[in-house]
Amino acid sequence: MDLRNTRTTILNQGDPAEKREEIRRYFHATYSLDEALYETLASDEAFYVRAEPLRHPLIFYLGHTAVFYVNKLIVAKIANRRLDPRFESMFAIGVDEMSWDDLNEAHYDWPTVAEVREYRNTVRDFVDETIRAMPLEMPINWNNPFWAILMGIEHERIHIETSSVIIRRLPIDMVRPLPLWEICPESGEPPQNELLPVPGGRVAMGKPKDHPLYGWDNEFGHQTHDVPDFAASRYLVSNREYLAFIDDGGYENPDLWTDEGRQWLGYSKATHPLFWVDSPDGYRFRTMARIIDMPWNWPVEVNCLEAKAFCNWLAAKTGRPLRLPTEAEWYRLRDAHDIPDQPYWQKAPGNLNLEHWASSCPIDRFRFDEFFDVIGNVWQWTETPITGFEGFEVHPFYDDFSTPTFDTRHNLIKGGSWISTGNEATRDSRYAFRRHFFQHAGMRYVESEHAPPVVEAMYETDSAVSQYCEAHFGPTYFGVPNSPARCAAVCLEYLQDRPRREALDLGCAVGRASFELARHFDHVTGIDFSARFIRVALQLKER
Repeated sequence: MDLRNTRTTILNQGDPAEKREEIRRYFHATYSLDEALYETLASDEAFYVRAEPLRHPLIFYLGHTAVFYVNKLIVAKIANRRLDPRFESMFAIGVDEMSWDDLNEAHYDWPTVAEVREYRNTVRDFVDETIRAMPLEMPINWNNPFWAILMGIEHERIHIETSSVIIRRLPIDMVRPLPLWEICPESGEPPQNELLPVPGGRVAMGKPKDHPLYGWDNEFGHQTHDVPDFAASRYLVSNREYLAFIDDGGYENPDLWTDEGRQWLGYSKATHPLFWVDSPDGYRFRTMARIIDMPWNWPVEVNCLEAKAFCNWLAAKTGRPLRLPTEAEWYRLRDAHDIPDQPYWQKAPGNLNLEHWASSCPIDRFRFDEFFDVIGNVWQWTETPITGFEGFEVHPFYDDFSTPTFDTRHNLIKGGSWISTGNEATRDSRYAFRRHFFQHAGMRYVESEHAPPVVEAMYETDSAVSQYCEAHFGPTYFGVPNSPARCAAVCLEYLQDRPRREALDLGCAVGRASFELARHFDHVTGIDFSARFIRVALQLKER
């Protein structure tokens, strides 16, 4: 099985028997690639180290990607039994970037690596049997039961990438290089970057429900932009180009940074990119499992705050209106070139989909007409916070995949990296991270007289959330008492003079009953299936 040469499934071609077998192979390739990634850990001890403060240790992700299949098959009513209820609770919820996420290690009693691997083997067999037994009708769309299987596969491919970032942050003596994860051997000095014109035009974003490729809910719907003419850098910003920003005091000049960036600098004390290693002989570079001489012609990898500060510095130096591209500008640049989508290409046209190396490569290695790295090598930060397109709907199998990020604090990254596979490597994929988060992400800059469009938080346009807010906190109609408030009052009536220490509100939604009970109990816990509702309740609580 070639783990590093796979394609996401085309959902509207082939007969059911062939498609079933294709999906089964895709599942096993994904599952095996995920496990092969963890072979880079030198010992079981590395699974329990918190390399990234805002993420769980890797033992969680080893279990999480397996648990996800079981939990989603149950939500989809395809499966009706659990394989291990303890694991399927412990490993259910991954990183949550909201400030209220509590990753206190005292909350977790992690199992051994051997126990988790045994569980993974059980899940592999279970999913394989499910794929073989499920009825399959073509074409497959998001109402098809097989969507839950594809959701599990593409979810695991996301974590292959994000876990590789965590591995890259482990102490170097806890990882080991392996042939499957061989890095690019090419490095040197970069070419001089320059701005090239990109003609404006109309950009269509979003896709219909009958699109031939799997997508997450935020990809569906439609939106058009009339993009004015702009110029874009021929190359991604290299490590060498970024060094000039450092040498010019970029990390010490608060005027170059946004308010959020200054706060992050004060907290992180950063003086250079995360994956640069400061040594007595100068900067070196951390790949996933090696520390190597600095490849100055590889793309720099930074978070969005650093990328914006660099653009501000370069704008001040050149006197030109430089910034990161918007999502629409990135699409305009991509669509100006004849780039087939991932499942249709013969060979990845960029350093993408694990088809070349397990690292970045020189910024002038993959040409797209006059530009380079339009897709691949590293993700490209944009100015655009993620939100839903017109017609956005949550998927019932995973109703909080996207909406918690529709808060104007998560910026889109585009183009994919060397390890972006499956849905990640497709044109329409939309992934976003908090601006202080690190991925295999860098930047290209654009010149434009036009400011990026302002993106508003989407909560007021989420109809289900709006309806629940109205039901919980809106006015009384027709003399009928507010239901959540009345439920809380009834509970209090039945308690009479009994102690009021703790209360549990199951299905709390946006929180009205929990807040009413909190007036009378020492401690109230509200639990809901949807993070969309919980987030609103927490915002109200903080106010």
